[in-house]
Amino acid sequence: MSLILNIESSSKNCSVSISKNGKIIALQEQSFEEYSHSKSLHVFIDKLFKETELLPNDLSAVAISEGPGSYTGLRIGVSAAKGICFALNIPLIAIDTMHILARKIECSKGYIISAMDARRDEIYYSIFKTNNCKIPVLVIKTDSKILEPDSFSDIIKTSTVNFVGNCNEKIKKFLNHKNIIFSDFMLPSANEMGILSFSKFQKNEFVDISDFQPKYLKDFGGKKIKN
Repeated sequence: MSLILNIESSSKNCSVSISKNGKIIALQEQSFEEYSHSKSLHVFIDKLFKETELLPNDLSAVAISEGPGSYTGLRIGVSAAKGICFALNIPLIAIDTMHILARKIECSKGYIISAMDARRDEIYYSIFKTNNCKIPVLVIKTDSKILEPDSFSDIIKTSTVNFVGNCNEKIKKFLNHKNIIFSDFMLPSANEMGILSFSKFQKNEFVDISDFQPKYLKDFGGKKIKN
């Protein structure tokens, strides 16, 4: 049996969950207008243990959303995850934030493009192939892109493309095609991390606790995008 603490702090949604063999058994999250993760994250984790009547020593691993996203939010989440792993001597699992976001919608055909706002006309994105409503298959790794009228045209012209994230209104200003489906406004959540962290746990896909750093994508000017 595996019990994994999942931490998602890459956006204004501060989110934590505990999963048992891939199934979420408890969730605490709240979206803040201002980033309040430093105040809320450990409070939410404590609430999870009280709700489930589990102890920290019951954990098998900690999974962290590795970005891209809020510079400050990622640092807070990673610091908390590392501290727990060091204290309990358990492994750390890193999950790409875009993969977590792709799990928020279920579709059986075409592609999923996870997209998060990177300010101005730029977005963070990853492209996934749908997999009969199972775990989406990564096609293009997380990167940044300045939106243009022909962005993603190679797949939009031939396949259904499902956009999920927090910048659909921005994307709509540039892209308009019958094959595009826009989801509602969504932020990454630890509620979608259970099956992803369990899959990595089963494969022993852990990261080095000391050396691990979140993914800070740079903008085209060469500076880190900060909040």
